[in-house]
Amino acid sequence: MADGHRLLLENARQVVLVCARGERFLACDALRSLAVLEGASLVVGTDGFIKAIGPADAIQKQFSEETFQERIDCSGKCILPGLVDAHTHPVWAGERVHEFAMKLAGATYMDIHQAGGGINFTVERTRQASEEELFSSFQQRLGCMMRAGTTLVECKSGYGLSLETELKMLRVIERARRELDISISATYCGAHSVPKGKTATEAADDIINNHLPKLKELGRNGEIHVDNIDVFCEKGVFDLNSTRRILQSGKDIGLQINFHGDELHPMKAAELGVELGAQAISHLEEVSDEGIAAMAAARCSAVLLPTTAYMLRLKQPRARKMLDEGVIVALGSDFNPNAYCFSMPMVMHLACVNMRMSMPEALAAATINAAYALGKSHTHGSLEVGKRGDLIIINSSRWEHLIYQFGGHQELIDYVIAKGKVIYKK
Repeated sequence: MADGHRLLLENARQVVLVCARGERFLACDALRSLAVLEGASLVVGTDGFIKAIGPADAIQKQFSEETFQERIDCSGKCILPGLVDAHTHPVWAGERVHEFAMKLAGATYMDIHQAGGGINFTVERTRQASEEELFSSFQQRLGCMMRAGTTLVECKSGYGLSLETELKMLRVIERARRELDISISATYCGAHSVPKGKTATEAADDIINNHLPKLKELGRNGEIHVDNIDVFCEKGVFDLNSTRRILQSGKDIGLQINFHGDELHPMKAAELGVELGAQAISHLEEVSDEGIAAMAAARCSAVLLPTTAYMLRLKQPRARKMLDEGVIVALGSDFNPNAYCFSMPMVMHLACVNMRMSMPEALAAATINAAYALGKSHTHGSLEVGKRGDLIIINSSRWEHLIYQFGGHQELIDYVIAKGKVIYKK
């Protein structure tokens, strides 16, 4: 059908645009209130992009002669941008529920890691799993995220460490990117942990001399598309120097820098990220004041992970200080075997309660700012003409219910729509 339009959403109580002036991110005073229309309608074209948004009566007049493949009456409901999850580890085999029990009994993350658990345990299981098994569980997890309102998700490799298994994970992510409706930003995270029998320097050498040239080749011939490079910069994992070398080599082959920093120990990772021109840095529980100031000045996004601090009982990242200093704050679920949460609405709720963010700050952090952290805020993260028709419809008269109701998203979300196509209906 070349004629007509894909979708008309009519007469919504609220349409949360998040941005209305083409902003690539929201920081400082722009976060005090988000752009919201009352009594509005929205049109998505057959190309999957938003064609019009405005007062319901004006849209009705403008499109009175037009045909639509689908119409949804949104009376009494709210339309929001599809949520963006800026940090996940969703491709793996092997459950770690037994480690949750150990943590509840007092073991720390590093205790478990050094006893051969943690990442090492998952690496073993992921190496043994077939590509088909990994794809099947990954597809199921993406379905859970999508039903909780996520339409764009960052997906990391990093449970292979060896080139062979890292490529297996990246092929699984690539297949999902091509076959599924959810949008994916792919991250190479081969420096997630130092493999057994190697030093950090040797692991970095292997990544720089073997992994990255292979990724460059696979990218050139269109087999695997990778967007970002990540390193776990941490005491006892990759030190500052190895981190710098790996990230710079990734940047040299065209990858965006987006890495784990200052999580368990203050490492000056934020300062390093700014120096290298990072798009985003995740975790930051232990970031320095200087690191915060540098990130604000460089417009380097902070991807905060409230679930991790909550489940590992770490101190919360200093979201308030970051926001007050003008840092671009984004949110991620950090979905992984160590922090098993698919739901960005629950992540937003935890961000508000535990990190003292306001509801507008949290929604911006899970939409436009998370898209910015992935270098995709020109197409994703807000409802504006010309952007992708990725959105959710909730059965509530005020958008804040998506955050206010803790664990209520299953009942609230009536529709999830990607590129104007209904991909979930309650």
